[in-house]
Amino acid sequence: MAEVKEMEKLPEGWKISSVKDLFIDGRGRVISEEEIKNKEGIYPVFSSQTKNKGELGKINTYDFEGEYITWTTDGANAGTVFYRNGRFNCTNVCGTLEARNKEVCSKYFAYLLSNVLKKYVSYIGNPKLMNNVVRGIKLVHPANYFAQCKIAEIIKTVDNAIEKTDKIIEKYKRIKQGLMQDLLTKGIDENGQIRSEGTHRFKDSPLGRIPEEWEVVELIKGLGNNPSLIVAGPFGSSLKVEDYKEIGIPILRLQNVDENKFIDKDIKFITEKKAKALSYHSFEEGDIVLAKLGMPVGKACIVPEKYKYGIVVADVVRIRVSPKFANKEFISYILNYSICRKQLNAYIIGTTRPRVNLTQIRNILIPLPSLPEQHRIASILSQIDETIEKEQRYKEKLERIKQGLMEDLLTGKVRVNHLIEGVENVSQT
Repeated sequence: MAEVKEMEKLPEGWKISSVKDLFIDGRGRVISEEEIKNKEGIYPVFSSQTKNKGELGKINTYDFEGEYITWTTDGANAGTVFYRNGRFNCTNVCGTLEARNKEVCSKYFAYLLSNVLKKYVSYIGNPKLMNNVVRGIKLVHPANYFAQCKIAEIIKTVDNAIEKTDKIIEKYKRIKQGLMQDLLTKGIDENGQIRSEGTHRFKDSPLGRIPEEWEVVELIKGLGNNPSLIVAGPFGSSLKVEDYKEIGIPILRLQNVDENKFIDKDIKFITEKKAKALSYHSFEEGDIVLAKLGMPVGKACIVPEKYKYGIVVADVVRIRVSPKFANKEFISYILNYSICRKQLNAYIIGTTRPRVNLTQIRNILIPLPSLPEQHRIASILSQIDETIEKEQRYKEKLERIKQGLMEDLLTGKVRVNHLIEGVENVSQT
């Protein structure tokens, strides 16, 4: 990494060190799920996973105490880095780094290593990043301990803001889940009250207990009973990868469809002539698109205004909702809810590429309130979705700020003092 000509360009007060000069490396041990289950305690066990900061569970003993850096040595997450502080345990797929002396700020080097370790992962067979490779990695860093810590402190400020935003997002997602449970099974009356069996009349239905005012209908019948309202994309031979262009009429694929969220990335196009030939499989803005293949089968979202017209591919179903019969947002929410998902899961064929067919989608049963009630339900759920989306955009902004800070501060391009004021502003938002 560090050649002589690169060393001549080092920022003042910076130097190059090998990881082995800065840290003593080690490994965790084999800790089975049974041990975690039988020895429940207060000391975390960290594994190769990234969820919950790598914590697998807790036991009543600990192998490590103090400040450490850990990284995943094997598997899909190889090269993932965490800063640890306190008493903890690691499984055998974690490497550990303990500072050799008090001139090494572990928190700083955790950020630095998180920026570079992935480049050293071997992807021959099972991904691996072994201790002997990590020991030899050379790092450019401030020689001064306090400069290291100040950089880590600045980046940590943004990390804290990201973590805070994550918690807000998770809170709203829990609220939304509870609202969906109530609104899509009990509904909301004309007075704005969520129904309950203690205050409103309910009845038995093929989907369980539902408000007396609701119907249960097949999806196609609820939308007007016209087969052309629910169509799948053309067979593969009619639309091939060779037909894709960089400009033209957009086509929507599986990767553009998520649960109540349109993924506006990697959009492909076809010529107008090709689109005209496939017009039966067209979509318009405001249509619902549903994935009939993959996991989960049946995830659906609404096509945004940006895409006025286009074609869906074979594994995507286009659902057109007339405002005369139903509210498109309500239909999208109900399609993504367990009421419909369970029905589609029962129809799944295939294991490597689970899928359902068009007839099964047309015939799934949906609960159907009156149009005014559909509007009320959709409005409430849309508002909380907008709140979640706003927080997610803010989180993405913070992540861009963090990435910029790491690129500037971890290379010495920008000195610490120039950024302190700006980061303090982030911490106060």
